[in-house]
Amino acid sequence: MTARKAGFPLEGFVALYLLAYLPNVIVTKLVTSLPHPGLGRPLTGLETLPASLIISMVLTWAFIWASGWHKDANKVALGPLRVPFPTRYTLLSGIGTAMVLFTVPLSFTIPGVSIPFIQLLMRGDILIIAPLVDLMFGRRVRWWSWTALAMVLVALVIALSDRGGLKLPPIAILTVVLYTIGYFLRLFVMTKISKSGDPASVRRYFVEEKVIALPMSVVILGLISASGVGGSGAGQSGELAWGFVSVWGDPVLADLFWIGATLTVISVLAIIILLDPRENAYCVPLERAASLVAGIGGSVLLAWFWGLRMPRDAELIGAGVLVAAIVLLSVAPRLAAKRELAGRSEAIIETT
Repeated sequence: MTARKAGFPLEGFVALYLLAYLPNVIVTKLVTSLPHPGLGRPLTGLETLPASLIISMVLTWAFIWASGWHKDANKVALGPLRVPFPTRYTLLSGIGTAMVLFTVPLSFTIPGVSIPFIQLLMRGDILIIAPLVDLMFGRRVRWWSWTALAMVLVALVIALSDRGGLKLPPIAILTVVLYTIGYFLRLFVMTKISKSGDPASVRRYFVEEKVIALPMSVVILGLISASGVGGSGAGQSGELAWGFVSVWGDPVLADLFWIGATLTVISVLAIIILLDPRENAYCVPLERAASLVAGIGGSVLLAWFWGLRMPRDAELIGAGVLVAAIVLLSVAPRLAAKRELAGRSEAIIETT
């Protein structure tokens, strides 16, 4: 029996992931939608992401140490100390994760492309590659995983069609491609070395990936933003300077700390979900659908209580389809397990 079957159910971690993601969405949207008292305008992604990523990095390292997860990681000698360090595979995954972490804020800076639109594209690509990684490793993809995957893709198509198709500038295409490559590297490494159901494997993977991915993402974010790619170099440089330097003495830091803290919780829960021993075509739609539902739910709450724009009808329909996909992924495996158990019992009775 695996640790997952004996302990907390995967759907419970998905629910906690959703509850952690919801306040993250709300606070992030408020900070980037309401005028900042000192600047007279909402903050941009380049102004909020550096601090939240750095805070998340510090909190993640603190969690790794306080939880004892570092004990399961590969280590190298650094003077008198032995510190966690990735293997060649988790280094590759860390590079992929860094690509994911810096392409998300980069997607916030592309002129003429809405954030929900490009995020839907980025998530949709991941749902397509999940079963492909399973097939590469000869893992069985069950009918309910294919069905839920199709439902999630339908939800994405509905939302994308409502927004007018896939007309994107080159930088947006590059962002989607890099994000997809980064996630593919993560899923490839996860499937190869860590989707075993062993809790120690989950802890080892998380530590080795994060010790390289988080600092790398901050450095790459700074380099790409300073280069001016995707927009006005001067404008982005100013935003970058504020985001890396001026923010630390600003009252908005309390909100950014909350964003960074919830990002840390989300990252822990996400690795538990994605490293469940079941197929990627099962785990990835659960994790991706939960994040999309959190985004829609957060948008509804923001409209009700803060007067921001209510989600479009197509987005609400898509959220309903995603909820149905989560229910299917939760119920179908249990019904199949009961039928299999009943069949074995009948076979035993017939042979006695």
